[in-house]
Amino acid sequence: MEAGGLPLELWRMILAYLHLPDLGRCSLVCRAWYELILSLDGTRWRQLCLGCTECRHPNWPNQPDVEPESWREAFKQHYLASKTWTKNALDLESSVCFSLFRRRRERRTLSVGPGHEFDSLGSALAMASLYDRIVLFPGVYEEQGEIILKVPVEIVGHGKLGEVALLASIDQHCSTTRLCNLVFMPAWFSPFMFKTTSGHVQFDNCNFENGHIQVHGPGTCQVKFCTFKNTHVFLHNVPLCVLENCEFVGSENNSVTVEGHPSADKNWAYKYLVGLIKSSPSVLPTEDSDSLMSLDLESRDQAWSPRTCDIVIEGSQSPTSPASTSPKPGSKAGSQEAEVGSDGERVAQTPDSSDGGLSPSGEDEDEDQLTYRLSYQVQGPRPVLGGSFLGPPLPGASIQLPSCLVLNSLQQELQKDKEAMALASSVQGCLIRKCLFRDGKGGVFVCSYGRAKMEGNVFRNLTYAVRCIHNSKIVMLRNDIHRCRASGIFLRLEAGGLIAGNNIYHNAEAGVDIRKKSNPLILCNQIHHGLRSGIVVLGNGKGIIRNNQIFSNKEAGIYILYHGNPVVSGNHIFKGRAAGIAVNENGKGLITENVIRENQWGGVDIRRGGVPVLRSNLICFGYSDGVVVGDEGKGLIEGNTIYANKGCGVWMMSSSLPHVTSNHVSYNGLYGVAVFSQKDGSGEFPGGHGVQENFSEDGDAVLWETELEKDDDPLRRPVTTALVESNSINHNGASGLYVQSSEALHVLTNVIHANGDRGITVAQSSQLTRVANNSISCNRQSGVKVEAQCKVELRGNGIYDNRGHGIITKGDSSVVIENDIIGNRGSGLQLLPRSDTKVIKNRIHSFRAYGIAVRGRAKALVQENIIFQGKTSKTIFQQISNNRECVLQNNKFLVFKKKSDTWRLVNPPARPHLESSLRGPSAAHSGQKGTAMATRITARVEGGYHSNRSVFCTIL
Repeated sequence: MEAGGLPLELWRMILAYLHLPDLGRCSLVCRAWYELILSLDGTRWRQLCLGCTECRHPNWPNQPDVEPESWREAFKQHYLASKTWTKNALDLESSVCFSLFRRRRERRTLSVGPGHEFDSLGSALAMASLYDRIVLFPGVYEEQGEIILKVPVEIVGHGKLGEVALLASIDQHCSTTRLCNLVFMPAWFSPFMFKTTSGHVQFDNCNFENGHIQVHGPGTCQVKFCTFKNTHVFLHNVPLCVLENCEFVGSENNSVTVEGHPSADKNWAYKYLVGLIKSSPSVLPTEDSDSLMSLDLESRDQAWSPRTCDIVIEGSQSPTSPASTSPKPGSKAGSQEAEVGSDGERVAQTPDSSDGGLSPSGEDEDEDQLTYRLSYQVQGPRPVLGGSFLGPPLPGASIQLPSCLVLNSLQQELQKDKEAMALASSVQGCLIRKCLFRDGKGGVFVCSYGRAKMEGNVFRNLTYAVRCIHNSKIVMLRNDIHRCRASGIFLRLEAGGLIAGNNIYHNAEAGVDIRKKSNPLILCNQIHHGLRSGIVVLGNGKGIIRNNQIFSNKEAGIYILYHGNPVVSGNHIFKGRAAGIAVNENGKGLITENVIRENQWGGVDIRRGGVPVLRSNLICFGYSDGVVVGDEGKGLIEGNTIYANKGCGVWMMSSSLPHVTSNHVSYNGLYGVAVFSQKDGSGEFPGGHGVQENFSEDGDAVLWETELEKDDDPLRRPVTTALVESNSINHNGASGLYVQSSEALHVLTNVIHANGDRGITVAQSSQLTRVANNSISCNRQSGVKVEAQCKVELRGNGIYDNRGHGIITKGDSSVVIENDIIGNRGSGLQLLPRSDTKVIKNRIHSFRAYGIAVRGRAKALVQENIIFQGKTSKTIFQQISNNRECVLQNNKFLVFKKKSDTWRLVNPPARPHLESSLRGPSAAHSGQKGTAMATRITARVEGGYHSNRSVFCTIL
């Protein structure tokens, strides 16, 4: 700097002694001086801002220890805001006729106090003119009657805040007024400290204690840096009111009530308040660097394709007829033969073989045996999410979600949703910004078509933070809501609005409670560590719940019941101490494209009439089951990835009627899909939590059934029988599908592959279980096992390369018809004693054992089957010689004669035939090619998984 050659540091020291007007004049000298004045931000501008008696720290009361980005800008914003009340002064000073000749009148300053011009505020107001300034010197001023403001004035307390106390009831009848640096208390005759019906009032740096403030539209108010102790601010039909940097403490009711639709009549101050709001810094997020892909999981639906299966036999052998033969004593044990386990079930002893199936060509064969190969492909699972969830989970590794599952930022969501952006940018009714609500009953109450916007506030230690009812609308952006004794945000009676970017945690009830047709948009919030659920939707409540993080809540992350029907999409729901999402008591909802992980109980829990649509979600790494469908649960479970949960992938009760379709269920610790018949009982709730849920506002019981409505939902078609359809069920620790049910079940067009036990186990089925058009392959034990007294129909399935038998049955009245049972290490079909089975039109082949083995007094009709000879030392068919209960009719036994013999599965081609079976959403994603699997089996179950109930699946 050239002036005098002084260094900049010395100039800054000199200029630090200047007052505000002098700083303004210096900044006009030249550009160098202007930049020098700006450089005083952390020194002189900070002193001016903190030394002003009309304001407080710019980040008071929420962050008084955090410095603003610019002290000069903060001081400027406050200075401009403090002058709003005088914006209409020129219009009121004189008439239009004399506007050319008027001379600007100087404002007078009237002093009130002992030893000054006036003894009381009333006497000073009697002598005041337009826009005069009345200064109250330290003391307590008690007015015995109501004060009526008839002319615009400014009333200011002298000295520090708290030295001037005013006990009065003020009724404003003028167009504008300002009150600053005062402590207000109610007069003895009225609880109202201030009220206005049409004018504009501005409060700066005031305290209000134990009274009420009332503003009626078209009146407006502007309140900044004020403290309200047990004070109620009532705003009725206001077009616009602004409350900034205020503290509300110890309210016995609501701190702020906003009632009625904003008035269409607006006073003079409305346009200035709107301009002031737009010019001040906003809490809306700015564009960030997050580049996130949209979550698209529907493409994971299981697809199918036909294939050709060739059986090529090399060598010659004389034909063998069905005879009663058995393995010779002293024959080789170990990996050459499958050992016979319990109930005659064969278990392969080659733990290191791949789940891609049997590689029989030369594997475990003696050199003197004829060689053969099986050149066909097995239907395996298709990759999902770019292959991220196809392989086994690594023990102890941190969970790495693919980029397509990362949450969008709030700014990105608002840019995609123009309606949400319009809501976030709107200013109507009451704006509450950067305020603190603490240690009282209620924060903000919006009712009767009221409108309110809350930005950057803190609500703590209240009964509730915000309650919105009766067709009212709220906009909540980046607020902090915690330690409420009830719900954080409560909406009912058709309330709505936008709740976005908030941090909601440690509340005694739900973080957000939605009831009675309320329909908010809940976007990009963090809702966590609640003592109950994160979000509750009940009593015909609706809403869109999108892109939130909901975690570490004591009960369900999202709880839907009593005909609640929200749209839940794109959320991350994780590490909850109960279920991720619970749908109960006739709850509904469209639940799509969420990441539900690491929850203590079921990822999604559906019970007692719950009928959601659960579509395209990732449900993974849970400490119990992936999806639980409890007693009387219903709904559509479609296109989900259910991966690496410690319990079952899908756990169903036989009294439920879900439609489970097109899901990818893999690497779960127990069964892929389990169906049990045991009912829930009151004694089954862990930890004694089997009591009736309490969802009242303040703890009182509420019966919602009288207010419920029924409506038809086109997304949900009636299901009269539980249906498991078109799923990929693979690499689970126990059976792919386990059935212990007393009701009918349909299992159609699934891929059941490489599971740690059998492909399908039917342990109990008093009514018909229909298993049709499934691909059952490469499972660690048998493809299908049917226990005694079970009614099962197996039709049109392809059962390939399982390490035990293809099918083993003890069932009564079972039917095995038109299946391809090929390449299994045990017998193709084994009929155990006391079974009653019809075996019709199947194609059966076993490399190492019998095509069909009949053990003991099994009753069977074996008719019109094609049975291929496998290993040369085995016969095609085995049964005891005197069993007359086994009837053979019109079967075709094929044995190899020479190397050129080639058998193909044609007319019909290899099963399952899925083209005619696919329907609905499954058909839309057909076209996957068959793949030869080579991934090794890694899923194991060490025992204890044959229980008849879920692992900690009951919701609180």
